[in-house]
Amino acid sequence: MGAGDMRTRRGKIRAGSYGNTRPHKTRKKKPKR
Repeated sequence: MGAGDMRTRRGKIRAGSYGNTRPHKTRKKKPKR
């Protein structure tokens, strides 16, 4: 778990990639928690 970890949300943000942990921004309907 760190800034360079592609499996975490923070790592994806740093790498500028998207996935299950960090989906593309869409219209907010149901915020998770």
